[in-house]
Amino acid sequence: MAKLIYDQENNQSLELPVYEATEGPSVIDITSLYKQSGMFTYDPGFLSTASCESKITFIDGDKGILRYRGYDIAELAEKSDFLEV
Repeated sequence: MAKLIYDQENNQSLELPVYEATEGPSVIDITSLYKQSGMFTYDPGFLSTASCESKITFIDGDKGILRYRGYDIAELAEKSDFLEV
């Protein structure tokens, strides 16, 4: 799926890929943003930016969620040893 973004100031449309998340919000791939628009993004503190793709972890710091392969990390730390994880 792609997201069409319209820049009124420059009268141009940008098409950016959207990826559905297994859990949490979907993401917009801005890899081609600079090439299409000549602009960069600004996200102080990386609050709305994913730095990598992970198929084994999920983190939502605001809600205190940290999962490893679908399991709550606190449960793994309490009930499992290193070799099991």
